[in-house]
Formats: sequence, structure tokens, C-alpha cells
Amino acid sequence: MRDKCATGEAGAKAGARPRPPPARRQPARHPIGPLLVWLCLAGVLAPAGRSAAEVTAAATSVSLEDLTWPELRAALRQGKTVALIPVGGTEQSGPALALGKHNARVKALAERIARELGNAIVAPVIAYVPEGAIEPPSSHMRFAGTLSVPVPVFEATLEAAARSLRAHGFRDIVLLGDHGGYQAQLVQVAAKLNRAWAASAARVWAPPEYYEASTRGFARLLREHGYRDDEIGSHAALSDTSLQLALAPGMVRQELLGSGARFDPSVGVYGGDPRRANAPMGQLGADLIVQQSVAAVRRLVARGRRPDSASDSARGPTLPAQPEEERSSN
Repeated sequence: MRDKCATGEAGAKAGARPRPPPARRQPARHPIGPLLVWLCLAGVLAPAGRSAAEVTAAATSVSLEDLTWPELRAALRQGKTVALIPVGGTEQSGPALALGKHNARVKALAERIARELGNAIVAPVIAYVPEGAIEPPSSHMRFAGTLSVPVPVFEATLEAAARSLRAHGFRDIVLLGDHGGYQAQLVQVAAKLNRAWAASAARVWAPPEYYEASTRGFARLLREHGYRDDEIGSHAALSDTSLQLALAPGMVRQELLGSGARFDPSVGVYGGDPRRANAPMGQLGADLIVQQSVAAVRRLVARGRRPDSASDSARGPTLPAQPEEERSSN
């Protein structure tokens, strides 16, 4: 038998029109496809290799550095319009505390404050601050590792950071200073920007409660628990070291605290003795700082956008007179 397919006789009658080939089926477009692409681009869904825990941590972080730009934009749209700028410093703190004491401490405390507030994001720590003359060295610059910048550079850095945050949509920008030497500069920068922004809704706040709680407030608390003034000190002594043991214990050389090491101004310890420092007391101090700072920020934000409110909030703490070498302490 002849092959009908080969001869074109596959059951077709003479003169019959050939059938057209079947149309190619287009793959169906799933309606959720574009949504999935957008979620991945926005950083909401985890790409391959990123664990669910990492996604959750990023989504719940209050640190600007941990977020992608779409995540930050979403946080702003959800009402997180308070920006905390933690201001630290890189300085000597005696033989038992690491040089980055202020930076680690203010970051940890600022993140706790932001979580308590519920509507705040923490900017990166400003770690370069005035610490004394460089040539010839003065104040903490007399000890290896301290980094200092001129006051105008420091103020310009604060101002630029605040202006950047305002440009992205933050309405309340809060300067949290962990170091005593630049409190006046925080006040001055806040006042300058508030004058410039008087016609807008944005404001800069420099609440004194943060530093007041970490110094005088914590000192009162320590006295209530039986610690002496000649232990508490003003820099790298018991109060300073206790806070660090609670917030960043890896930065404390605890083996030195129980030794016969020397702790006095010749090695950068002022006004006290760190030997009896401990984490439980440091935790009480940290709780005090967070509690008073949260209350202050809420009060300032609720007060409104009046220029007089801004100037009131920028009032610096009244600090006791200190010798020059102690003036940039704690």
C-alpha cells in the first residue's frame, strides 16, 4: 500500500481546501507575576540564599543602615518620621575601656529609644567629634587613638546630616549626644536649622535629657545604691564602665578591673575608680537614659512646630565646671 501521507492522499478529496495549521497557544500570564517582581525589587520577599530570619530582622530594624531605600521610603510613608542622630566620639577612656565606647553606647541606646518611640529611625553614628587640639595635642588627644575634628567641621557634618534626613521626608530630627564636650554645638546647630526651617514643618531637637540622665541622673542612682563619688567619677570610672558592661561588655577589659592596675588621670581616668563597676548597675543607668529620652522626644514632637518650642528644646544641660582635661568626658 502506498503511503497516503507521502502522496498527499490522507483522506482528502480532490479540490478540498487544506486545513490551516493549529494556532500556537500563548503561555498564560499569571496575574500575580508583576506583584512578585515588585515585591522582590522592594526587598519585601527574600531572594535565594536569604533566610526568613534575615528578612524579618531587616523588616523590623530601626537602623537606617540596615534598610534598603524602598524599605526606608515605606517606613516614612507609614509614619516613621522621627530621625535620631546618635553622636558619639572616638577617644581614650582609660586602660579598661575601648576607644569606641561612645559610638557603641549611643548606637545601642538610640536603637532602644527608637523602638520605644515606635515612629523613629536611627541614623548612622557620628564618630568624628571635637576632642581637643591636634597640634600640639590637648585634652584626650594626648592619648593614642583619639580622633579629633575642628568644631566648624563637626557642626557642618551635623547640619548636612540633618538636611539630608529632612530632604528624604523626616519631620523631627533629634540629636543625641553621648559626650560632654560638644553639647553646646548640638544646641547651636539645632537653633540654626530651626531658624532656617521656620516656614516648614521640620524641626531639629537637641534634648538635654539624654546627657543629663547619663551623667547627673546616673550618678544620683549610683549614690542611692551605696557607691561613693570618688568611685563614680566623670570619665572612664565606675559610672562610665558600668554602662559599658551593660551595653557592650566586649569593650571592657574586665581582667584589669580586678587587678592592681592604675586608674587615675595619668592614664585617662578622671574623678573616680572603675574597679566596682558592674553590669546590673549599668543596666539601671541605661534604662534611666532611655526612659527620660523617650519622654523628652515625645514631649517635643507633641509640642508642635513653633520656633519658640524649638529653641526651648535646644537648651543644653547645665553641667558642673570641669578641669580642661575632663571637659570632654563621658
